[in-house]
Amino acid sequence: MLGAVDIGGTKIAVGIVDERGRVVAQLESPTDARRGYKHALDRIETMLRHAARTAGVEILGIGIGCTGPVDPFTGTIGDVDFLPGWQGAKPVADLSRIFGVRVAMENDADTAALAESRWGAGKGKHRLIYVTIGTGIGGGLVFDGKLYRGADQTHPEIGHHVVDPSGPRCFCGACGCWEVLARGPALVEWLTGAAPADYPHLEGLTAQRICELSQQGDDLARRAVERESYYLGLGVANLITLFAPDAIVLGGRVMNSAALFWEGMQKVIRSSCGLVPSDKTHLVVAALGPEAPLIGAAEVWRQHFTGNREDQDHAS
Repeated sequence: MLGAVDIGGTKIAVGIVDERGRVVAQLESPTDARRGYKHALDRIETMLRHAARTAGVEILGIGIGCTGPVDPFTGTIGDVDFLPGWQGAKPVADLSRIFGVRVAMENDADTAALAESRWGAGKGKHRLIYVTIGTGIGGGLVFDGKLYRGADQTHPEIGHHVVDPSGPRCFCGACGCWEVLARGPALVEWLTGAAPADYPHLEGLTAQRICELSQQGDDLARRAVERESYYLGLGVANLITLFAPDAIVLGGRVMNSAALFWEGMQKVIRSSCGLVPSDKTHLVVAALGPEAPLIGAAEVWRQHFTGNREDQDHAS
């Protein structure tokens, strides 16, 4: 039984995860980041102890998924917009000291990639890319059961490859990167800019609302969905051409409306991937739902301390 911690910008969740990837107890609370890291650490300790008592188990190790950037080798949180003042915090060392167990941490997109690879929609796939599409676009690459890392052990930023250099500038410095064109808020930004002054749905508009309006036959919302489908498909097509993976798993809030985008995405993929067998890449929506971050956090611990799990995956 492993303790699992998911640190996000709005909430912190903890849980106990068994050896089959099942969450047997969990709790959560608001992140309340401005009250400081120490306050959050105290709550994480309290919630983990409560979850262990609820499950009737002893925590043997702790895995952490944290909104990035993080350094998985020093266990340190980087400069995270959602966690002001937390830069340099060391939850790995702190929880190891508190509980007397080994602790490991990864970026939250990597934890979700590990979860879907081991237990979810990508189970049994040798080469998997996980993409989360929400407020931003991030992801993780799991090849032969292990996280792919770039130069200097960096986490690849797949959301920031350029798909349209004439597009708007992103905070990353690029113009027209995938994230700035296809993230959830991009739906709202485009529709707001294209809408006439008398458009009746502008107040409180969200990506989810646009999807609902499209289903109801609203022409402008339908055009926004078509545009989103095109850019989502273009980014996925680039990943297929670059890596020819066995599977691409799509998660995040935008994928709650995946059916609206699927046909448009597939059209772009078919027309763009002429040099690789794109039909061999399994494109699928993430399967683990809201428990994925905790399941992935536990898998982070296993990756760090029990080696490559690929043989065990295929044996199971």
